[in-house]
Amino acid sequence: MDLLRSLWFHCNVLRSTYENQDCSLARALEIIGERWTLLIMRDAFYGVRRFNDFFAHLDAPRSVLSGRLTALVGAGLLVRRPDPDHGGRHLYEVTDKGKTLWPALYALRTWGEQQAADDREPRRVFKHACCGEPLDPTARCGRCEVVPDPTDVAVHPVGVPGEGARTDPVAMGLRKPHRLLTPLPETDVAPETEPAFA
Repeated sequence: MDLLRSLWFHCNVLRSTYENQDCSLARALEIIGERWTLLIMRDAFYGVRRFNDFFAHLDAPRSVLSGRLTALVGAGLLVRRPDPDHGGRHLYEVTDKGKTLWPALYALRTWGEQQAADDREPRRVFKHACCGEPLDPTARCGRCEVVPDPTDVAVHPVGVPGEGARTDPVAMGLRKPHRLLTPLPETDVAPETEPAFA
């Protein structure tokens, strides 16, 4: 009986689509309204391009990661290209459409820093690369009075990583200043395995 209640609740309350909602926010949630999807896009803006680098940095189950990457490619936020250095593998790159998500993703990150960080200090600061001005909560450079393209944003680490800090190649690459969308990790290592795509 508990299983039946759980299935009913999942099917009737926790819907995964919003097709009956005539709302732009609901339509956006159809594409990006899931935890792993937003974290994948965050890492893609950091410059992560290979499946195994996403996997190492996110700790997402392989099947979930594969499905979310495929959905992001299908939605036009990422493009999947053959990896010239590793036959049979792919690189994922943020498209022009995907770049338009940057200010919203940054604003959500800032909100989390201000409202959900449990008094933890920020680990990174994002600056307009051409002038060095930190971005405001809406991803805007106050000095230049523009919202810079992600390629014109540099992420700078704040402080020294604490005990137990991540040591995967992406985390290590983010320990020094880095422009968004510049490939991370800097020294690419051949991936072990990548799921096949239809």
